Amino acid sequence: MKCPFCGFLEDKVIDSRLSQDGSTTRRRRECLGCAKRFTTYERVEEALPLVAKKDGRREIFDRTKILNGIMKACEKRPVSLDDIEKAVARLETRFIDSGEREIPSSSIGEAVMEELKGLDEVAYVRFASVYRDFRDINEFMHELKDLLDVKKRT
Repeated sequence: MKCPFCGFLEDKVIDSRLSQDGSTTRRRRECLGCAKRFTTYERVEEALPLVAKKDGRREIFDRTKILNGIMKACEKRPVSLDDIEKAVARLETRFIDSGEREIPSSSIGEAVMEELKGLDEVAYVRFASVYRDFRDINEFMHELKDLLDVKKRT
């Protein structure tokens, strides 16, 4: 592991701990070059699907993009980082478990909106307004009306 302070390539592991859900290992390391300590997190690399973009490009699935999108939508909302992380983990698991080699970006966007609807309705509308690229207030109002209709039924 390359030291983030001096770039030395050798270190020793001082402490290892599993996360609560057991999916991540946290390791405290000490650089053998400068003796500074740093933390690394290890996750098992899953066989992640490719994302098929609207313009035909293919990208490797990036959980960070989903996390950043949800965090942006939930900005200044009463949604904990823990709830956001759990939503991203559910989405990631869903896409891995699907067994698909490629997932359309539109499917990812719709799944993110489903998760946001359960987390915070304002965050959902924020994300939907950007994702669905509303062209005018009528499209925006239509989405709000649909959300209210669903809420009334439940």
